[in-house]
Amino acid sequence: MHGPVLPGWLLVALCAATGSYCLLRMRSGSAQARGAAGGEAVMGFGMAAMAVPGAFLSPPPWLPAGYAVIFGGAALRALWLARGGVHHLHHVVGSLAMVYMALAMAPGAGGGAHAGHEGHAAGGVPLLTGALLLYFAGYVLSAGARLLPTTSGGGSVAAVSWGARPELALACRLSMGIAMLAMLGMV
Repeated sequence: MHGPVLPGWLLVALCAATGSYCLLRMRSGSAQARGAAGGEAVMGFGMAAMAVPGAFLSPPPWLPAGYAVIFGGAALRALWLARGGVHHLHHVVGSLAMVYMALAMAPGAGGGAHAGHEGHAAGGVPLLTGALLLYFAGYVLSAGARLLPTTSGGGSVAAVSWGARPELALACRLSMGIAMLAMLGMV
């Protein structure tokens, strides 16, 4: 990944921790919840791998194509699952954003996604990067707002295992959205 070393390592830690919690979530809940957690684990670990600073490890030339294939497959899977509910469309967008970033980091991409793009916005950001930044900024704000406590007085909260806590799952999605914003900013 292009960019400074310290933020890169912080992204690796954040995404790996998120992927690990998603693996824990796969142990509880319905089959649909376990499937979603598995997809999010793949995304978290994939983001962690892509965020490893280039100064630390020189990736082999085939690695970006490998990322593009893996995340392209994840996008197709999420698109297939979107038949059962539109909430999977976010996974389609996230996976396709990862394909975009993988192609941007490929050798011959000319130093990032900015090289060779025709549709630059006024500040020099490619239109696709700008659109993805807007999407994920909106997603982060929406997920953050859903984490805010409500004033509706509920009853007692039953003890729930760590793998089935909806607020922790939402916090993981929020952290992956923030990480996606950071990674798109480095493209």
